[in-house]
Formats: sequence, C-alpha cells, structure tokens
Amino acid sequence: QVLLVESGGGLVQAGGSLRLSCVVSGVIFRNYAVGWFRQAPGKEREFVAAISRAGTITYYQDSVKGRFTVSRDNAKNTVYLQMISLKPEDTAVYYCAADDWNINNFQDYARTSRYTYWGQGTQVTVSS
Repeated sequence: QVLLVESGGGLVQAGGSLRLSCVVSGVIFRNYAVGWFRQAPGKEREFVAAISRAGTITYYQDSVKGRFTVSRDNAKNTVYLQMISLKPEDTAVYYCAADDWNINNFQDYARTSRYTYWGQGTQVTVSS
C-alpha cells in the first residue's frame, strides 16, 4: 500500500517560515518524482514545486521562486518543502504527490493528473 503523509503545517505570521515534510512508504522511493500542490478555499489545486527522482531537478511556480525550496532525502523516504517569507496568499492546504515516471519538463511535473498517489494534506495559514 502506497502512503504519503504530510506534516509541518500550522499558523504563522506573514514573513515567517515553515518546513513541510512528506514521508512516502510502500514504494521504492528513489524511483518516484514528488510534487507539492496547494488548494485554497474556493480555488483549484495548483502546482507549487516538484523534485525529480534523484533530486537533481527542481521546478517551482513563479510566485514561490526564491521563497520555497524543495529537497529530498532518499534514505529517509522524505521530501521537504522549506517555505520562508510567507505571505497571506500562501494560505492553503498543501498536498504532496508522487509517481514513478522519469521525465524532465515543467508541464508534466506541474499537472495534477500526472500523479497517481496523493497525501491527505496539511493546512498552512499565514496571518497578516
């Protein structure tokens, strides 16, 4: 059984930082690309960041470039999303997703339909 579990969300003031974690089990983790997505109330789920299987390629949504950093530790089956300089518009439920393709283009990493496995989400709330 494939399981993705996010953690690290919470309430933070604007300008603050959080680090989200996504632990993946039930698969050979090093064979899986992982993406982070978020969904605010009343909005569609949107791409935030992604990392390739080996961790050598990363992609970001323009609005988070320079503020968010995605990384992975294959020994711990974990992907991280370090978020700094948080803004109220970053408020959303954050999801991690994984799939075992090996491709290198932004369009595929950013598409929700390209991922088979999803976590349950973790709430991030940024107060102004």
